Amino acid sequence: MERQKRSRRILTKILNWTERAGNALPHPATLFALFALTALLLSALGHFMGWEVIHPGTKEIIRPVNLLSHDGIHRIILEMVDNYTGFAPLGIVLVAMLGIGIAEQSGLINAVIRMLVLNSPRHLLTFVIVFAGILSNLASDVGYVLLIPLSGIIFNAVGRHPIAGMAAAFAGVSGGFSANLVIGTVDPLLAGLSQEAARIIDPVYSVNATANYYFMVASTFVIAFAGTFVTEKIVEPQLGKYDGDISQEDESFDALNKKEKKGLLFSGITFLAIFAVAVIGIIPDDGFFRGPGGGLLNSPLIKGVVTLLLITAGSMGLVYGFVTGTFKNDSDVMNGMAKSMKTLATYLVLVFFAAQFVAYFKWSNLGIIMAVKGAETLMSANIGLIPLMILFIMLSATINMLMGSASAKWAILAPIFIPMFMIMGYSPELSQVVYRIGDSVTNVISPMMSFFALIIAFVQKYDSKAGIGTIISTMLPYSVVFFIAWAILLVIWLLIGLPLGPGAGIHYNLPI
Repeated sequence: MERQKRSRRILTKILNWTERAGNALPHPATLFALFALTALLLSALGHFMGWEVIHPGTKEIIRPVNLLSHDGIHRIILEMVDNYTGFAPLGIVLVAMLGIGIAEQSGLINAVIRMLVLNSPRHLLTFVIVFAGILSNLASDVGYVLLIPLSGIIFNAVGRHPIAGMAAAFAGVSGGFSANLVIGTVDPLLAGLSQEAARIIDPVYSVNATANYYFMVASTFVIAFAGTFVTEKIVEPQLGKYDGDISQEDESFDALNKKEKKGLLFSGITFLAIFAVAVIGIIPDDGFFRGPGGGLLNSPLIKGVVTLLLITAGSMGLVYGFVTGTFKNDSDVMNGMAKSMKTLATYLVLVFFAAQFVAYFKWSNLGIIMAVKGAETLMSANIGLIPLMILFIMLSATINMLMGSASAKWAILAPIFIPMFMIMGYSPELSQVVYRIGDSVTNVISPMMSFFALIIAFVQKYDSKAGIGTIISTMLPYSVVFFIAWAILLVIWLLIGLPLGPGAGIHYNLPI
């Protein structure tokens, strides 16, 4: 008993420290402004101190460029706007969100999630909830605001502990954040950041939104099974029997009505029609969706996946919206698209400063210098690919406890680690997928996660005394098991040497 009390006191101290440390951090946009300023100062310091490295590919001597010089200040002023508008992730995310916005505002994504969960057999209920949580990442916040409270209601209705249901949903939505069966907004966003970082070493390197697609499809099922196991074997037995009395009357969680079912049918037909056009375009060797020389890796289906996401999600959303009456005219559609874009307001501010930081880091040659020095240190340690990637997962997972935004963290880490790993012979796509694992597994126990306060409010419906410690202690088994399961999947993937996505291998050869 005394040992348990001591363990709880230690855990409370750790959680309190984590919360204080996270709250003490400036806004992510402010962080990037500070990083940009630091890059300028380091460029001058490195220049005057005579830092230099030899580029492992070209054998050229690389020295820092002083951005606080006459020419550097001119460049900063003249290219600030271009840094922002030309930042790769910006346009990609904006275009993707237009299509996702139509699907979300029409009610299509809401209906799909409800259909999956409400119609699942009881013995598959937990799996379906975790699986639906992973799929909900396609949209912005549907999983958080709809699926998590709905799962508590459903579990309570079938005589199971409602907090276990919400934990399962939360694990899928947040712990399985990077996994999915389809390309979502996070894929092009991270790919754009990875491409910017890769071009520090290779100016023509391209990272597609499909860079991690194969691995993430496999991850979807691994995380769904792992989440089911943790819920039914660890979390639910620990919670015990729920004795509360909560009324489950909530119209928003009703079964699908006739209009919604008809909307799903017609939107499904729309998807099949688009899919059929795509198949027709790639089956013949000279198909209109084939790339140069008849290849698939350079085809519009791969290179233009963001455009296809816009067309597919937008078309299905339009059909669903007009069939169900959610959309009555073109103004409703445009307002729905505008509403989805409003959610990006903070992101647009953050990207301005992130774009400047990445540009200064690249112009100054600090990225190459740090990459070469870091790569030399790691190669001299000779710890091997698998231990190296496991350590990177742990680093990403730790940083995630103090900083919530996935794109913000990757904008900081990518310019350092991607060039470093490229010099060591590992692809940007591998660096990205390893980061995504670490960024996901601690989401459910990070007080800095933007929806953490909302999760506490949901849980307090069934446990009025619930707080940060309640959530973290409930979700900690998910983090541990997800880390182990995902690490095992990664190790198997690396040992077999499977591609991470179309045309995205594990290794990289420096251009000569």
